[in-house]
Amino acid sequence: MEIMMRNLLLLSSSKKGNGAYLESCLGPIEAFLNASKVKARKAAFIPYAGVTIEYDQYESMVQTALKPLNIELQSVHHNSDPESIIKHTDFILVGGGNTFHLLHQLYTFDLVGVIREKVMKGMPYIGWSAGSNIATPSIKTTNDMPIIQPPSFHALHMVPFQINPHYLDQHPPGFNGETREQRLQEFQVVNPYSDVVALPEGTGIQMLSDKVSLIGDETIFHFKQGVKKPLTKEVLQEIINTEEL
Repeated sequence: MEIMMRNLLLLSSSKKGNGAYLESCLGPIEAFLNASKVKARKAAFIPYAGVTIEYDQYESMVQTALKPLNIELQSVHHNSDPESIIKHTDFILVGGGNTFHLLHQLYTFDLVGVIREKVMKGMPYIGWSAGSNIATPSIKTTNDMPIIQPPSFHALHMVPFQINPHYLDQHPPGFNGETREQRLQEFQVVNPYSDVVALPEGTGIQMLSDKVSLIGDETIFHFKQGVKKPLTKEVLQEIINTEEL
């Protein structure tokens, strides 16, 4: 089997607490790009998760937030052939928003295979929220409303586990709906062999040449067959080492 050398940074969110947009992400992004040995800072930005924001505005917002890192964005929405932008940049950056809309647009522009092929051969990939969701086998563990129906729930499958971003380990008083934990347990009743990584705000996962590390001060959780446990780097590495691609 061909050995894959993936470099991914999958973050839960664009903000932590009352911090500024992407402020909490700057440190992990800078460290990831340095560790990935990215020679230049030209990124293909994928804005398709944005629904209530214009793509031009979204691009400008991200470009401004990443200015301290000297990253130059080139959003794929500017080109009728977005594949050409992805193939001629140094890394891929995928923002948050609605995961269903994001995946729908990736299928529309025939980018699912393109992105996966580039990343599995070493092109660095950075995503947050919806951008992290699509790195997984499917988008079945997103928190988003299905405002549009993609051709499939199958996503990029660049990692062998599911992600639930913005994870909240609480049950507010007076709330009578299912908790996030209950929703993920429902998923695992139907998908009993799937691993789910639940990322609270301000956390993430980094993969460098298939070696993993956990990001952030909050506890990241691992759901397996409905059982929730704190995730360790060793457990996550074992999931990676035993995957079948």
